[in-house]
Amino acid sequence: MSTHFRGGMSELMRQASRLQRKIEIRKTELKTATVEASAGNDQVKVVVNGAKELVSIAIAPELLKSEDLSMVQDLIVAAVNAGNDKATKFVDAELEKVTGGLKIPGLF
Repeated sequence: MSTHFRGGMSELMRQASRLQRKIEIRKTELKTATVEASAGNDQVKVVVNGAKELVSIAIAPELLKSEDLSMVQDLIVAAVNAGNDKATKFVDAELEKVTGGLKIPGLF
């Protein structure tokens, strides 16, 4: 029993190539999209882009007055990690829209 693709293997390859181009275009667009995350009851807020680069950070002045340096550093790390996680999930969800929910190894 053999399975035949409608349009043959060459059509399947063309469709895969088109899908890959759509994914690459969307990945490029998402590099400039941003997400926000925070830590310490919003005392440290960060903005991370789709390329997982830290775009900005805001630290509440009261935090700097009331906490020691190590606590502030821990909150910064926590906020950045949360931002990177949120950016990853956002990009993955957006790329799933392009693929119709298919997880295609090697394409993203």
